[in-house]
Amino acid sequence: MQGLSIEERRRLGALLDHASQEEVMAQIPQFSQAEIHNLAPSPEETPESLGTLVFNMERGVHLEELGDFLEHCPAVRPLDVILANELDDGCVRSGGRDTTLALAKRLGLNAAFGLEFVELVNEADPKGFHGNAVFSRWPIRRARALRLPEQYNWYFDRQRRIGGRLAVLAELDVAGTPVGVASIHLENRTHGPGRRAQLDAVLAAAEEMFPRMPVVLGGDLNTNTFDGRDKDAIQAVAGSPALQRRCLEDVAAWEACLPAAEAAGYRLLPDRPAPTRRKPLPGGGHLDLRLDWLLVRGLEAPESRTVSTRRADCGFAPAGSALAAFTGEELSDHNAVWASCVLK
Repeated sequence: MQGLSIEERRRLGALLDHASQEEVMAQIPQFSQAEIHNLAPSPEETPESLGTLVFNMERGVHLEELGDFLEHCPAVRPLDVILANELDDGCVRSGGRDTTLALAKRLGLNAAFGLEFVELVNEADPKGFHGNAVFSRWPIRRARALRLPEQYNWYFDRQRRIGGRLAVLAELDVAGTPVGVASIHLENRTHGPGRRAQLDAVLAAAEEMFPRMPVVLGGDLNTNTFDGRDKDAIQAVAGSPALQRRCLEDVAAWEACLPAAEAAGYRLLPDRPAPTRRKPLPGGGHLDLRLDWLLVRGLEAPESRTVSTRRADCGFAPAGSALAAFTGEELSDHNAVWASCVLK
């Protein structure tokens, strides 16, 4: 995806002092593009199921280690489709690389990328692009970048950015059968109704783009059960075991986007409560949250699981690999979610 010069990023960022994100984004055609890389030959066999993974990769900062994890972790086998959040393109923090394209080449997968934000804080960034991606062992027929209704203006955040939340929708050609998928990132700095409005937009777009197809939607839906802008609410949850149980066991009662998906015919996976996010707390420690989901319609899903991304749980790392040498606590602040999606 073509980058913007630092002068252009400065100019566009300055407009946000008096213009809306929508007005400024309209001047950046990359926000409406879904960049497709069909790199891999189509498999010869017809699969009975698709091993599908949701994974917020935390900007792809530990890219080599992430590649090792995806190649060697037995809990994410088979791996046919990845619905990925938070991948950088041209950011210093991740080595300036196009992390989507690098992973696609390493894993022998096709990919579609959508731009969520242009980062403004670090002017040394070659591009400062950051977004979501779909990876597929099967050809990507078409893809669309869907802008979600704005619930928070990230220009006025400490992470100063142009842009807003996004879903990348793609139609896959699975041995002649069309399958619709989407990588979704809902807003954390809002409340449940805000996330419901965003997922409603995704459900409507999927209905339009994938008629009569099996569909797998997934991503970091940021289903905190509280408003991510409310520091008092976060502290209240952190200090209450009862409220923490709500974050893992009663999420759908607090996050209306989940029952809305069920009402549209989608099954929520994984169906066993397990934390998928470790949110650091200011005073130390972390809060376990259940944020990452697969939403499946028109396919059976007999098996699903939450997969730890902590270094201590990566005993499968091959000797001499970047993952085996990794000394950090975790590859990402999110766990991954895997499911076997059986074509009916």
